[in-house]
Amino acid sequence: MANLSELKNLTGNLPVQDELMPVLFIGHGSPMNGIEDNEFSQKWADMGRTMPVPKAVIVVSAHWFTRGTAVTAMNFPKTIHDFGGFPQALFDVEYPAPGSPLLAAETAKLITSTGVVLDHDWGLDHGAWTVLQHMFPKADIPVLQLSIDYTKDPRAHYELAAELYQLRRKGVLIMGSGNMVHNLRMMNWEMINGGGYDWALEINDQFKSLIMNKEHQPLMAYQNLGKAAMLAIPTPEHYLPLLYTLGLQNEKEEVVLFNDKAVGGSLTMTSVRIG
Repeated sequence: MANLSELKNLTGNLPVQDELMPVLFIGHGSPMNGIEDNEFSQKWADMGRTMPVPKAVIVVSAHWFTRGTAVTAMNFPKTIHDFGGFPQALFDVEYPAPGSPLLAAETAKLITSTGVVLDHDWGLDHGAWTVLQHMFPKADIPVLQLSIDYTKDPRAHYELAAELYQLRRKGVLIMGSGNMVHNLRMMNWEMINGGGYDWALEINDQFKSLIMNKEHQPLMAYQNLGKAAMLAIPTPEHYLPLLYTLGLQNEKEEVVLFNDKAVGGSLTMTSVRIG
């Protein structure tokens, strides 16, 4: 774990780089992916090995859904075990990555569309650490979380993300973490290892087509995409992190899909790398 002086060197006055840091949307699925060696976690690990090493990571997780916008600003965020009914081994996991109050303050300053609270209570929830545990297992890269304001509409989230574009030029990895299709009430445990209902596959294909063609407007107005979209997004918190990822894309950047698989009938792990 880094000490306080090392943290200042890691994140203070980050210089602008020639190359943009990629931006990710991760379909994180079950918390068990945090400790399992499976096709999803293996791809996360591969992503961590093959992309440029970030100076810091900012995660927009489905599991920090707040009134107003906040960013974690503590030196050492706690690992949050925000789930129940799982094996003790999952609760025993600690991801001791440092935070960065300096980067938190810079992030808050860049966001001008709304006020941002510097938070000292949250930490890293399972939308963050279950993925980062595989991507950066040494836990030596500063990690912040940016909350999702449930009072804002999808376009506001997309536009807020665009305000953080400068951080990509400073080597900061910004990662949305949720699931494009996420309806736990309709899950079919007989399909837990793979398979999706027709409506889930249909809307997931439509989402992918819009993403690959850089047609973001319909993705912001997902309520207009029909019944399948409403089944896929009964509540918005797992979908909105995708809009943070798309809001950071520029017109020339390549888009790559990975972990493109439906599980449990009503959930898709489809993930996106931009850049």
